[in-house]
Amino acid sequence: MNKEQKAAQAFARKWAGRGEEKQESQIFWMELLQKVLGVEHPTDLVKFEERVRLSHTSFIDIMIPSTHTMIEQKSYKKELDEPIKQSDGTLLKPFEQAKRYSAALPYSERPRWIVICNFRQFDLYDMERPNDAPTRVELADFQKDYACLKVIVDRQSTRIQKEMDLSREAGTLVGKIYDALLPAYGPEPTAQDYQDLNKLIVRLVFCFYAEDADLFGKKDMFHDYLASFMPEHFRTGLMELFKVLDQKPEERDRFLEDRLKAFPYVNGSLFTETIPVPPINEATRRLILEDGCGFDWSQISPTIFGAIFESSLNPETRRRGGMHYTSIENIHKVIDPLFLDDYKAQYEAAMQETNDKKRIQKLKELQDALASGKYFDPACGSGNFLTESYLSLRRLENDILREVLMGKSGTGVLGMDFGESTESDYIKVSIQQFYGIEINDFAVAVCKTALWIAEAQMFQETEEIIHKDMDFLPLHTNSNIHEGNALRMDWKEVVVPADNVKIMGNPPFVGARMQNDVQKKDLLSVCIDSDGEPVKRGKFLDYVSGWYFKAARYIAGTKITAAFVSTNSICQGEQVPILWENLQKNYHIHICFCYRTFVWDSEAQEKAHVHCVIIGFSAFDYPKKKIYASDIAQEVSYINGFLLNAPDCYIQRLSSPLCDVPRMSNGNRAYDGNHLILTPEEKDNLLKKDPSAQNFIKPYFMGRDLLQNKPRYVIWLYHQAPAEIRKHPLIMERVKAVREMRLNAKGASTQKAAATPTLFQTICQPTRPYLAFPRVSSQNRRYIPITFLDEDTICGDKLIIVPEATLYHFGILMSNVHNAWMRVVTGRLKSDYEYSTNIYNNFPWPRPTPAQQAKIEQTAQGILDARALYPDSSLADLYDEVLMPKELRDAHRKNDRAVMEAYGFWGRLNTESDCVAELMKMYQSLVEESEKQKR
Repeated sequence: MNKEQKAAQAFARKWAGRGEEKQESQIFWMELLQKVLGVEHPTDLVKFEERVRLSHTSFIDIMIPSTHTMIEQKSYKKELDEPIKQSDGTLLKPFEQAKRYSAALPYSERPRWIVICNFRQFDLYDMERPNDAPTRVELADFQKDYACLKVIVDRQSTRIQKEMDLSREAGTLVGKIYDALLPAYGPEPTAQDYQDLNKLIVRLVFCFYAEDADLFGKKDMFHDYLASFMPEHFRTGLMELFKVLDQKPEERDRFLEDRLKAFPYVNGSLFTETIPVPPINEATRRLILEDGCGFDWSQISPTIFGAIFESSLNPETRRRGGMHYTSIENIHKVIDPLFLDDYKAQYEAAMQETNDKKRIQKLKELQDALASGKYFDPACGSGNFLTESYLSLRRLENDILREVLMGKSGTGVLGMDFGESTESDYIKVSIQQFYGIEINDFAVAVCKTALWIAEAQMFQETEEIIHKDMDFLPLHTNSNIHEGNALRMDWKEVVVPADNVKIMGNPPFVGARMQNDVQKKDLLSVCIDSDGEPVKRGKFLDYVSGWYFKAARYIAGTKITAAFVSTNSICQGEQVPILWENLQKNYHIHICFCYRTFVWDSEAQEKAHVHCVIIGFSAFDYPKKKIYASDIAQEVSYINGFLLNAPDCYIQRLSSPLCDVPRMSNGNRAYDGNHLILTPEEKDNLLKKDPSAQNFIKPYFMGRDLLQNKPRYVIWLYHQAPAEIRKHPLIMERVKAVREMRLNAKGASTQKAAATPTLFQTICQPTRPYLAFPRVSSQNRRYIPITFLDEDTICGDKLIIVPEATLYHFGILMSNVHNAWMRVVTGRLKSDYEYSTNIYNNFPWPRPTPAQQAKIEQTAQGILDARALYPDSSLADLYDEVLMPKELRDAHRKNDRAVMEAYGFWGRLNTESDCVAELMKMYQSLVEESEKQKR
């Protein structure tokens, strides 16, 4: 048991069976933060009783601003799942109370983490995933689970923050130098000019860094050399220097002047190509000498600087390519479970060995393992995944060297006498182990430079450990970063497949509907089965799917593991069977670990905010599968294409429901050029001029109209006599406009509909009250708001309808069970839910007893009754998670329980993911049943 575990055990023993909210909360948390979570000065970290203004003044129990954490503390006897009466009379669960506080805070102060605690339990909520079940930590198991709470105190170190700040400043400076040099290429620079300028910038940055990191061997050497040239000779001086930096000392002109002769040979191909340098004016000269050479480049983070460097020069190109820059924190979400956690565990195991010789032997074996791996990013961009992987492995190697050199005693008794050895005798991890493919030539150059800078920084750290100066220059040629289209290249020619290869990266994010012709052809060229035949409906996949197919073929028959950051849509809706069923059946792919949907932020100046997943996969059955939610890992037996601990479940396209329930259909499709659809103002104007047209006008809802309770109106001429229509000239004008619009349309079906311009193109209007779904609904709602409409209210095609629905069907569809199913299998429009008939048709319905069905009908009516208490509030108002009325929330709780009881889930399942896993088992049984009946 380590020191932290002992502290957790002692803390749990002390606080067992006690705890009053008012008297002991602060003592409890101060002890927890200091004695268990290792916060040296917790009073500097936390704020108690922070004021928040609701309709009255309330107080937040505890805030930790630096980690965006809110803590709501309750007494020992309070249950965390039970509503508590608030000062305004409402009943709220503690988490609902905390969310209400959060909504009242300025946006920048809202919590990422919410902790609800009653002295014996901690519920940790990740507000990036507000609908997920919390991570629950029991005080009784605190010794085992306390680490789950570390996220609330995990502030980035001062060193990392400093590196990030310097890297951003450096990126801004690079942009200034770029903007200053560009006009020198003329009013209309060519593509070649831009390439030359990019290469020039890369060389300048390398020289800036080399000078500050003492790689050139003398302080201010680069600055002093350049300062000797006036503007008219500045370009010549640079070109002469670039030529010398690529020459070995023995190959240089023997009459070379001393100031050039003093520069070392760089190699690495960075200065090999001769590039033109444009004229440099005085302002640009001063910018390079004062700002460029005056900035301290030695402390930048090469991991994020590469991305910032590139985005500073060409952000438009990066956005068009669909690529997003990555924070160091998010890179580790990929590389830690892929390989780094395992290496660190081996290091910890070696360090537990008490026998000195055995410990040193295990550490040396680990160092050899680090040096034997190959790390491949087939969409490497500016190299941030490769660079951070290299830095992480070298830091671990330095830890090994430190231990091997000094031993546990710190006396050096076990130390290695390096003598006259070169760096290759003790540094084994090399940038030669890192491979990449990138389509952008400039990004390739930036990636190589970032790796060289990372290598230089780690050399300096190793020098401090072994107390020996090493020669970093000349560089080793890094030819492992390849320029090309990764979906068209043969990856085996970049790095030969072997069990020691790790594949990682952040391939381009381009949705199926957003791909250009070239990208679509790239995608379809690799979306093929094991026989080389195109997979069905491959055109509906996101662009990132191409990397999964390429990787699947590459890793076949090996122990290679891969992990990609991806748009979350590849694990939602129709893409799941297209992608994952094909990968499993054709290439035997297993998902090893995953991060469920979270917001992917970047360190670039123009940040990308994308809803992403991380998926690790292999062609062998990985032994310990893990699902990460809120950065906390749960070991599971299986991970399916929806990223659930459940059997494979490939939702098929069905034209009718799998269960015996009413059919669902789309609403009426107008395709009328908005000539038959009226705004309220247009309706009023028309009736003012022609009051008798009232009989032809009916309320009309699309999805947003329904949610906001703001109907439009429609001229509805279904089953109306032509003679009656002709009596209304204003309506006739609109009918003629519909006909003209349809005749001029491109589609044959629309042109055909010109023959019936009085009607919508597609009509499926019910003749009795019907249930209406908005096709798109906000992800922030726990329930998709659905409602009954009467037969005289016309539904547009942004609604989905169930004409024969009863109160029972309404109750099931409004339940947390159905909404949990929807959240997993639905497609998304951006991040919002996009409901479809296919979700409904595949949904496994319960088989309730008559009593259970009657109970659901009763609770369903309760929901309608609760809504009716607020006639002036729209569905959007009523289903706002912060504003939802108490009566409606209570009605939903009762309905949720009634539906859970009908399924047999009540008291047995605790999380949405557990619920969906059970539904998927039911779905599989229903499919098998259906197939048997067909036979």
